[in-house]
Amino acid sequence: MTDSILALALTAATVGTLHTVMGPDHYLPFVVMSRAGQWSRAKTLVVALLCGVAHVLSSVVLGIVGIAAGLAVGRLVEIESARGQWATYGLIAFGLIYFLWGLRRAWRNRPHTHFHLHADGTAHAHTHHHNDAHLHVHESQPSGATLTPWVLFTIFIFGPCEPLIPLVMYPAARHSVSGVILVTSVFGIATLATMTICVLTLQRGIQKLPLAHLERYTHAAAGAALVLCGLMIQLLNL
Repeated sequence: MTDSILALALTAATVGTLHTVMGPDHYLPFVVMSRAGQWSRAKTLVVALLCGVAHVLSSVVLGIVGIAAGLAVGRLVEIESARGQWATYGLIAFGLIYFLWGLRRAWRNRPHTHFHLHADGTAHAHTHHHNDAHLHVHESQPSGATLTPWVLFTIFIFGPCEPLIPLVMYPAARHSVSGVILVTSVFGIATLATMTICVLTLQRGIQKLPLAHLERYTHAAAGAALVLCGLMIQLLNL
């Protein structure tokens, strides 16, 4: 391993870590959706890692094709930028749809009271949630929740690792194929490891919040968080 490749590998690890930490779309969607869907820690981690792998590999494939075809790095950066825009729009759109679905679900599950008058003259009232009473009969799991991992996976396929190609892959390609493989692998491992740490840390933190009285709004809150995440990426260029 040459000094140049070693330096690029260290750069890849640093850039992969910072790129992930500074981009809330790398971990926030999994945290809020796991809370809304009551995912286990294992399921949350699996979904996050699968989306992370798709996120990294899509840029790796584009970089390899671009390098092999002799495309200018500027052209690949433009393509990555366009992919990033589409992924951001997809995240905002999905968040908005999920937010509206969550509001509808919360409205249907609002507590309401029934009064009963018996033949002997006694009366009583009881309060319940409509979905709590009938959900186990009509729907074992909300359809929106079952589709969520696949929607996130699709969004992450389009979501690029913007620094990977210009800062890591192209400089390594000037040295050797093995150098490209090494620095790309380091970048991917750093990205996935940072995603894992952020997701698990935030998931543990959010589970400790006293949100029991707001339980029926968790889906709407998750959708709002996704919209906010997308807007932050779009407006602040995160």
